[in-house]
Amino acid sequence: MITNAELLEVDADILIPAAVENVITEKNTPNVKARIVAELANGPTTPEADDIMYQNGVHVIPDILCNAGGVTVSYFEMVQNSYMYSWTEAEVYDQLDRKMTAAYHSVLNTSREFRINMRQAAYVLAIRRIVDAMKLRGWI
Repeated sequence: MITNAELLEVDADILIPAAVENVITEKNTPNVKARIVAELANGPTTPEADDIMYQNGVHVIPDILCNAGGVTVSYFEMVQNSYMYSWTEAEVYDQLDRKMTAAYHSVLNTSREFRINMRQAAYVLAIRRIVDAMKLRGWI
Protein backbone atom coordinates (compact mmCIF):
# COMPACT_ATOMS: atom_id res chain seq x y z
CA MET A 1 0.00 0.00 0.00
CA ILE A 2 1.27 3.47 -0.90
CA THR A 3 1.00 6.00 1.90
CA ASN A 4 0.16 9.67 1.56
CA ALA A 5 3.74 10.58 2.48
CA GLU A 6 5.06 8.41 -0.36
CA LEU A 7 2.69 10.03 -2.82
CA LEU A 8 4.02 13.44 -1.84
CA GLU A 9 7.57 12.37 -2.70
CA VAL A 10 6.71 11.97 -6.37
CA ASP A 11 8.72 14.53 -8.33
CA ALA A 12 6.11 16.42 -10.35
CA ASP A 13 5.42 19.98 -11.37
CA ILE A 14 1.87 19.92 -9.99
CA LEU A 15 0.49 18.01 -7.01
CA ILE A 16 -3.29 17.57 -6.95
CA PRO A 17 -4.68 16.33 -3.63
CA ALA A 18 -8.16 15.38 -4.76
CA ALA A 19 -9.94 13.15 -2.26
CA VAL A 20 -8.88 13.38 1.38
CA GLU A 21 -8.66 16.29 3.79
CA ASN A 22 -5.54 16.96 5.87
CA VAL A 23 -3.32 14.88 3.57
CA ILE A 24 -0.58 17.53 3.43
CA THR A 25 0.64 18.17 6.97
CA GLU A 26 3.51 19.84 8.77
CA LYS A 27 5.19 16.42 8.98
CA ASN A 28 5.14 15.54 5.31
CA THR A 29 5.38 19.03 3.76
CA PRO A 30 9.17 18.74 3.36
CA ASN A 31 8.46 15.86 0.95
CA VAL A 32 6.42 18.06 -1.40
CA LYS A 33 8.56 18.47 -4.52
CA ALA A 34 5.89 20.09 -6.68
CA ARG A 35 6.04 23.81 -7.40
CA ILE A 36 2.23 24.02 -7.60
CA VAL A 37 -0.38 22.38 -5.36
CA ALA A 38 -3.89 22.50 -6.85
CA GLU A 39 -6.31 21.57 -4.07
CA LEU A 40 -9.24 19.68 -5.54
CA ALA A 41 -10.16 18.03 -2.22
CA ASN A 42 -11.83 20.00 0.55
CA GLY A 43 -9.22 20.99 3.13
CA PRO A 44 -6.33 18.78 1.98
CA THR A 45 -3.69 21.02 3.55
CA THR A 46 -3.33 21.85 7.23
CA PRO A 47 -2.69 25.52 8.13
CA GLU A 48 0.84 24.68 9.30
CA ALA A 49 1.64 22.95 6.01
CA ASP A 50 0.16 25.86 4.09
CA ASP A 51 2.55 28.26 5.86
CA ILE A 52 5.55 26.02 5.22
CA MET A 53 4.76 25.64 1.54
CA TYR A 54 4.31 29.41 1.17
CA GLN A 55 7.71 29.99 2.79
CA ASN A 56 9.20 27.36 0.44
CA GLY A 57 7.79 29.05 -2.64
CA VAL A 58 5.18 26.39 -3.44
CA HIS A 59 2.20 27.99 -5.18
CA VAL A 60 -0.91 26.59 -3.46
CA ILE A 61 -4.20 27.17 -5.26
CA PRO A 62 -6.60 26.82 -2.31
CA ASP A 63 -9.60 24.53 -2.41
CA ILE A 64 -12.12 27.37 -2.17
CA LEU A 65 -10.76 28.68 -5.47
CA CYS A 66 -9.47 25.59 -7.22
CA ASN A 67 -12.55 23.39 -6.88
CA ALA A 68 -15.18 26.12 -7.23
CA GLY A 69 -16.09 25.25 -10.82
CA GLY A 70 -19.03 23.04 -9.89
CA VAL A 71 -20.59 25.68 -7.66
CA THR A 72 -20.03 28.28 -10.36
CA VAL A 73 -21.83 26.16 -12.95
CA SER A 74 -24.68 25.65 -10.47
CA TYR A 75 -24.97 29.44 -10.32
CA PHE A 76 -25.11 29.52 -14.12
CA GLU A 77 -27.95 26.98 -14.01
CA MET A 78 -29.82 29.18 -11.53
CA VAL A 79 -29.39 32.20 -13.81
CA GLN A 80 -30.60 30.23 -16.83
CA ASN A 81 -33.63 28.99 -14.87
CA SER A 82 -34.45 32.50 -13.65
CA TYR A 83 -34.48 33.83 -17.21
CA MET A 84 -35.96 30.64 -18.67
CA TYR A 85 -33.01 30.45 -21.05
CA SER A 86 -30.65 27.67 -22.01
CA TRP A 87 -26.96 28.03 -22.80
CA THR A 88 -25.03 25.65 -25.00
CA GLU A 89 -22.30 23.55 -23.45
CA ALA A 90 -19.73 25.75 -25.20
CA GLU A 91 -21.30 28.89 -23.69
CA VAL A 92 -21.19 27.35 -20.21
CA TYR A 93 -17.51 26.44 -20.61
CA ASP A 94 -16.73 29.90 -21.97
CA GLN A 95 -18.48 31.59 -19.02
CA LEU A 96 -16.80 29.20 -16.57
CA ASP A 97 -13.37 29.87 -18.05
CA ARG A 98 -13.86 33.62 -17.78
CA LYS A 99 -15.18 33.49 -14.19
CA MET A 100 -12.53 31.08 -12.89
CA THR A 101 -9.69 32.93 -14.63
CA ALA A 102 -10.87 36.26 -13.24
CA ALA A 103 -11.23 34.75 -9.75
CA TYR A 104 -7.73 33.27 -9.89
CA HIS A 105 -6.19 36.58 -10.95
CA SER A 106 -8.13 38.49 -8.26
CA VAL A 107 -6.80 36.15 -5.58
CA LEU A 108 -3.27 36.22 -7.03
CA ASN A 109 -3.26 40.03 -7.13
CA THR A 110 -4.52 40.21 -3.54
CA SER A 111 -1.82 37.73 -2.50
CA ARG A 112 0.83 39.92 -4.08
CA GLU A 113 -0.65 43.15 -2.74
CA PHE A 114 -0.58 41.98 0.88
CA ARG A 115 2.35 39.53 0.54
CA ILE A 116 0.24 36.68 1.91
CA ASN A 117 -0.47 33.17 0.69
CA MET A 118 -3.26 32.43 -1.77
CA ARG A 119 -5.62 30.99 0.86
CA GLN A 120 -5.32 34.09 3.03
CA ALA A 121 -5.76 36.24 -0.07
CA ALA A 122 -8.96 34.39 -0.98
CA TYR A 123 -10.31 35.11 2.51
CA VAL A 124 -9.27 38.79 2.35
CA LEU A 125 -10.97 39.14 -1.02
CA ALA A 126 -14.14 37.43 0.24
CA ILE A 127 -14.38 39.67 3.32
CA ARG A 128 -13.69 42.74 1.18
CA ARG A 129 -16.57 41.80 -1.12
CA ILE A 130 -18.92 41.20 1.82
CA VAL A 131 -18.07 44.62 3.26
CA ASP A 132 -18.62 46.25 -0.14
CA ALA A 133 -22.04 44.55 -0.46
CA MET A 134 -22.99 45.64 3.06
CA LYS A 135 -22.04 49.22 2.22
CA LEU A 136 -24.08 49.15 -0.99
CA ARG A 137 -27.10 47.97 1.00
CA GLY A 138 -26.60 50.72 3.58
CA TRP A 139 -26.01 48.27 6.42
CA ILE A 140 -22.70 49.89 7.37
